Amino acid sequence: MDTRVAVISIIIEDPASVQAMNDILHQYSEYIIGRMGIPYRSRGINIISIAIDAPQDVINALSGKIGRLSGVSSKAAYSK
Repeated sequence: MDTRVAVISIIIEDPASVQAMNDILHQYSEYIIGRMGIPYRSRGINIISIAIDAPQDVINALSGKIGRLSGVSSKAAYSK
């Protein structure tokens, strides 16, 4: 199956959702190239970037699951 490289951008505004998000990322760990997290303490949020190489439906599923968490938003940007 063809894969695509993408970056999933995540903003966490509800700290209670961090563990659930990490559990989801662990389920997709075979596809994850790298992860960068930045705590923005003055705003009380966390900003995370996930680089991933996976089939498009896997990327969509991961981004959707993360985005459905309370206080979490996510968006995927794909390579050509």
